[in-house]
Amino acid sequence: MDKEIGKILVIDDDEDVLIAAKLLLKKHAREVIIEKNPKKIPFLMNNDTYDVILLDMNFSKDITSGKEGFYWLQQILEVDPSAVVILITAFGDVEMAVKALKEGATDFVLKPWQNEKLIGTLSAAIKLKESYKEVDKLKSAKKQLEAEVNKPFKDIIGDSPAMQNVFSIIDKVAGTDANVLILGENGTGKELVARAIHQRSLRQENVFVSVDMGAITETLFESELFGHKKGSFTDAKEDRAGRFEVANGGSLFLDEIGNLSMPLQSKLLTVLQQREVTRIGANKPISIDIRLICATNMPVYDMVGESTFRQDLLYRINTVEIHLPPLREREDDIIQLTDHFVSVYCEKYRKPPKKVSASTYKKLQKYSWPGNIRELQHAIERAIIMSEGNTLMPDDFFFLIQKQDSGAEAVDNFNLDEVEKNVILKAINKHSGNISKAAKELGLTRASLYRRLEKHGL
Repeated sequence: MDKEIGKILVIDDDEDVLIAAKLLLKKHAREVIIEKNPKKIPFLMNNDTYDVILLDMNFSKDITSGKEGFYWLQQILEVDPSAVVILITAFGDVEMAVKALKEGATDFVLKPWQNEKLIGTLSAAIKLKESYKEVDKLKSAKKQLEAEVNKPFKDIIGDSPAMQNVFSIIDKVAGTDANVLILGENGTGKELVARAIHQRSLRQENVFVSVDMGAITETLFESELFGHKKGSFTDAKEDRAGRFEVANGGSLFLDEIGNLSMPLQSKLLTVLQQREVTRIGANKPISIDIRLICATNMPVYDMVGESTFRQDLLYRINTVEIHLPPLREREDDIIQLTDHFVSVYCEKYRKPPKKVSASTYKKLQKYSWPGNIRELQHAIERAIIMSEGNTLMPDDFFFLIQKQDSGAEAVDNFNLDEVEKNVILKAINKHSGNISKAAKELGLTRASLYRRLEKHGL
């Protein structure tokens, strides 16, 4: 055994056994902790972690039945379900050994033990502990990867000069581990750019984890990002790794980072500076190795001036910035994007392949697309569902043209703040005060809409 196997905890009410165990094991382990009183187990478990635990089955109150050992085994596993526990007793038999394994013990040894056999048992137990960790990590990564594989439209589409500039920056930054901040309006494809950076990086074989910061409440922020221990709060029914842990070795994409409150920004900055997280309810920090990519549609530089976004956090996340152009500045790409979405939705809804007329392309290129690519995507999906012919005509997009025309007639005040205020009021009135539906209509997160309501005193 290598001395780097870690920390061993030995619990036995016989001081001679404890001293003998420490003398033997300190030659093989990095640290050996001995404890005579089993009642200190909860304190020991809550304040440290151990690679393997040697636990006596019989304490002074209960000489031979092993009931105390089984009780304390359950207390240990309650705190750490992945703990590797080896039970020791002078009165063991096959029946008790089988019961111990069923109760969650890793192995079972008799005392007085044979030194070589005990060392071998410990070595096997520590290897098992490492395999537990690896399995948990692989399970989390597998779930994340399965979710990512099922996401549509992974590739970025467009040949316009504006997008060629974006591609150039991606190529330059992808192979580094530099933090990237992606700026752009809602619906411009910020997550697609983040994925493209990951896919071209040295971490491409590892997981890409995406987190919508605007969708995480303040109360769940630490649990979602940093993880928690079982029982650390009311709904913590099991140990859970946070997004930082799951992304370890890969890339972490924090979308809508501009929506974070100042206290949450401080917590995030601390983790990024220290490069370690501590689960809620735990005391031991966990080192993290991630590639950080952030995105926002909010004016973060103005927010720094208004003291609503931390300048030191902005410096930390934007080693390189990528500005994504809105679709209205990518007129040349609209035809290519249209063809892509037509193909996708014809297949999805089992429709025969459809063409797009020249006049339709022209109408789509003239539309301002306030919702950007996401709005174009939804418009084409609706047209594919509703159209009856083999060619998409301008009338198949009448809802867009009406929206454009009515919008042009309605705007008689060109003050941007007033325009924004009026649009927000119309969206809220349309949905009878339902903030979630109004935010979706506006292409905003709930948090972003609340910020704008506060800004306009609504």
